[in-house]
Amino acid sequence: MLALVLAGAGLWTVRRSFPQVDGELPLPGLSARVTVVRDAHGIPQIYASTPRDLFMAQGYVHAQDRFWEMDFRRKTTAGRLSELFGTSTLEVDKVVRTLGWRRTAERELPLLDPRTRQALADYADGVNAWMRANDGFAARSLEYAVLKLTNGSYTPEPWSPADSLAWLKAMAWDLRSNMDDELERALDASVLPVERVDQLFPGYPFDRHQPIVTTGAVHDGRFTTTPAGAPGGKAGSRAAGRSAKPVSAPARVLADVARTLRAVPSPLGTGGADRAGIGSNSWVVGGAHTGTGKPLLANDPHLGPRIPSIWYQAGLHCRVKSAACPYDVVGYTFSGMPGVVIGHNDRVAWGFTNLGPDVTDLYLERTKGDTYQAGDSWRPMETRTEEIKVAGRPAERLTVRSTRHGPIISGVLGGATNALPGAAARAEEGAPAGGRPGKDGRLASAGHDLEIALRWTALDPGRTADALLLLDTATDFAHFRTAASFFEAPAQNMIYADVDGNIGYQAPGRIPVREAGDGRWPARGWTGEEEWKGFIPFEELPMAYNPPEGFIATANNAATGPSYSRFLTSDWSYGYRSQRIIERIRRATAKGKITSAAMADIQMDSANGLAPVLVPHLLRAGAKVPEARELLAGWDFSQGRDSAPAAYFNAVWRHLLQRTFDDDLPEGGRPGGGDRWYEVVRPLLDRPGDPWWDDVRTKDRTETRDDMLVAAMGDAAGELRAKLGDSPRDWRWGDLHTLELTNETFGTSGIGPVEWLFNRGPLRLGGGKDAVDATGWNATTGYQVDWVPSMRMVVDLADLDRSRWSNLTGASGHAFHRDYDDQAELWADGATTPMRQTERAVRADAADTLTLTP
Repeated sequence: MLALVLAGAGLWTVRRSFPQVDGELPLPGLSARVTVVRDAHGIPQIYASTPRDLFMAQGYVHAQDRFWEMDFRRKTTAGRLSELFGTSTLEVDKVVRTLGWRRTAERELPLLDPRTRQALADYADGVNAWMRANDGFAARSLEYAVLKLTNGSYTPEPWSPADSLAWLKAMAWDLRSNMDDELERALDASVLPVERVDQLFPGYPFDRHQPIVTTGAVHDGRFTTTPAGAPGGKAGSRAAGRSAKPVSAPARVLADVARTLRAVPSPLGTGGADRAGIGSNSWVVGGAHTGTGKPLLANDPHLGPRIPSIWYQAGLHCRVKSAACPYDVVGYTFSGMPGVVIGHNDRVAWGFTNLGPDVTDLYLERTKGDTYQAGDSWRPMETRTEEIKVAGRPAERLTVRSTRHGPIISGVLGGATNALPGAAARAEEGAPAGGRPGKDGRLASAGHDLEIALRWTALDPGRTADALLLLDTATDFAHFRTAASFFEAPAQNMIYADVDGNIGYQAPGRIPVREAGDGRWPARGWTGEEEWKGFIPFEELPMAYNPPEGFIATANNAATGPSYSRFLTSDWSYGYRSQRIIERIRRATAKGKITSAAMADIQMDSANGLAPVLVPHLLRAGAKVPEARELLAGWDFSQGRDSAPAAYFNAVWRHLLQRTFDDDLPEGGRPGGGDRWYEVVRPLLDRPGDPWWDDVRTKDRTETRDDMLVAAMGDAAGELRAKLGDSPRDWRWGDLHTLELTNETFGTSGIGPVEWLFNRGPLRLGGGKDAVDATGWNATTGYQVDWVPSMRMVVDLADLDRSRWSNLTGASGHAFHRDYDDQAELWADGATTPMRQTERAVRADAADTLTLTP
C-alpha cells in the first residue's frame, strides 16, 4: 500500500504541471479571445487580433511548456544561480556579474523602438499571468519539486522585459567568435616559438574553398559587387596588422584560464564542448535551379545538445494582417523572448549561421590599487559592488573593477593575468617573463600590478531585440536589410529568400576597427596603440542579392575573399562543410532541378572532408595493416552510424592527432579535431620528415610520417577491438558516436534517480565534426557527441505549407510529457515534420485547440 501511495504521489507530482492544451482558460488582460492550435508534436500556432494579445499569449504558452527553463535562464544571465543551488554555482555567478550581462540588458531597454519595448512588456504580462494561475512548486514543473528537497524557500519573482533581453547577452557570449582561439594561441606560444604556433593556425584555403560572397569590394563607403581581385586589403591574410611578436608564459596558468572559460555559463550548450569548429549550416537556392521555380532555403544551427532543446517551435499569426497587426510568422523561438528568431513569414524566409568576427580583445592593464595607467597618467577605475545571494548561507559581496577597455576579469577567470604569451615580458619590454602572481589574480611587476580587462562588443548596449521583430515582419530584401542593420551581437551570416523568387545574404554586426593589430594576441592597454577607433559601417559589410551562381552557402566559412578591405577575422572555419554543400548543390543542379527532399538530404551528408587526402597515405603506409586493407580500401568516405570504415577512420584520426601533437603542446592546447586540424595535417602529409612527426618523448629515435600513421592505425585497431569486438566488419560508428540528451540543470546532479528523471538517450549518430551532418566530438576525450545540428529546417517559397522542420527533442520542458523528447528519434534519423503556414493547413493538422479568454 505504501508503494502504491508513493507511486501515486509521484505520478501526481509529475503530471500536475502538464499544461492544459484544449478547452478554455482565462488570460486576464486580453482584448479578445486568442486561439492556440497544437499539432501532434505539441507545436503551438497562436492566433490573435492585436500584437498585445499575440505576445501575451506567446508568453503564456512559453511558460506553460518551459517556465523552469525560462527561470533558470534568467538566473544564469543575471548571475543569480546561487539563489537556487547554493555555493556550487557561486564562482559562475561571480563571472557573470563581472561581465554584467543583466546590467547591459537593463541599459538596452530605453534604446529600443517603443514597439519592441511594448512587445517585451506584453510578453512579460503573459508569463506573469501564467505564474499567478499556477502557484506552488507542483503546479509549475517537476524541477521545482526536486529543488524543494534542498531549497524549499525559493520562490520565482515576476518576469520582466530585462529578463528577456539578458538572454541576448548569453547568446552573444556563446557565439563570441575567436576568444578561444586567442587563448589557445597564447597557450601554445607559452611552449613553442610563434613561427610554429602560426603553423597550427593556417590561412584560409581560398584556392579550394570559396567564400560566401564570391565577388565584391568596398567602394565609396558601400559594399558593391565587383570582379574578384579588385583592389583592396588582405582581409584573408593572417599577417594583416599583426601585433608585436609574443614570448612565452607559464603553460599551467594558461591552461587554467582555458578551463575556467569553458566553465562559464553556456546557455546555448557549447561551454562544455570543444568549441573549435562549432558553427552552423545555411544555404539558399534560387528558383532557376529548383523544381518549383521558387527558392528553397535550409538552415541547421549547431549548438550544444540538451533536453529540452534550446529551440521552441511556434507560429504567431494576426487574424487579420495589417499595419496595426503585421505578424504572420512561423519558426523557432527562444522560450523567454517574444517573436520568432529563425523561420519565415508569409513573404520571406531567413536563416542564420555564426559570422564569427573578432569582437573580443584582452587588454593587459598596469594597475595600482583601483587605478590603471592610460598613457602617462593614472586613472581611477570604475567600481561597483555586487551582492550575490546564496541559498543556505549569507550573501557574498563582489567588487567589480573596470578600465576604459572593460571589466577586469583576472580575479574571476582563474588567474587570467597570465593568459597571454609572456604577459610580463611583453608588457615590460624585456622584464623577466611571468612576474609574481599576487592577490586577486594580479601579477606584480616593476612597481605595479598587471591585470586583464575584456573588451567585448556585447557589453555595449545595442538594439538586437529590434532586429528580431523587424525580421518577423519583413516583406522584401530592403526590409530584411533594415532589420539586419540592428543585429549587433552576436553577428550572424543572414540568408534570405522571398516568394517573388529573390535570394540574398547580409553580414551584420558591430565589428571593431582597430588602430593597430588584428586582435590575435592580447594588447598592452596603457599604450593606446591598439585601441578600437570605431566600428565597420553597416553599408560596408558584405552582402549579396541574386548572385550569378544562383545560390548562397554559409557554414562559418570566410565571408569574402582577400580583396575585401575591412578586417573581420582571421579565424574562420576552414570551409569543408560549405564546400561540400556547394558541391552537392552543383551536382544536383547538373542533373536537373533541386528539390526540397534534396535539400534535406544535403543536411544529412556525412562525408569526411579529410578522408580523400588521408586514406591513400594510410593504405600506402599500412599495406600490412589488416584493418586498413579490410575497411578503408573502397570506402566512399561517408560516416553513417552503421559504418565500420567510419568507426576505424575516426579512431585512427584521433590517435594520429594525439601521437603527432600531444608531445609538443600543453594540456588545454591539444587538438580536439576539426577542419583547422585538417589544414594543419594536410601539408604535413607531403613532408614525411617534418619535425611535427617526431615524438620528442622518445630520445633514441626520430619518428617520421609513416611511423606515426602505422602507430595510429595500430592504436585505433586495439581500441576498437577492446570496445566493439574482434571483428572489424562488425564495428559501427554509431556505437562509439553516441549522444546523451542531458538536462541542463539536474541532468548532471550526480544522483542517479534524479538524472533518470530528466535525461534521455543515448542516440546512435552518424556524421562527424566537420561533415555537413555536424555531430561534434572531441578527440582529446573520446567519440561522444558534444554538439549537434540543434534543429533542421527547409523552407519552400513556392508553397510555405510544404516546408519541413524538426527539433532536437520536443516542445515540452516537462519530463515524462509526451512532447518532452518525441522528436529526438525523428531528428536522429534525419526526418522532419510539416512546418505549416496557412490557417487552413494548421487546422487540418490540429491535435489540440485551446482558447484563451479575456
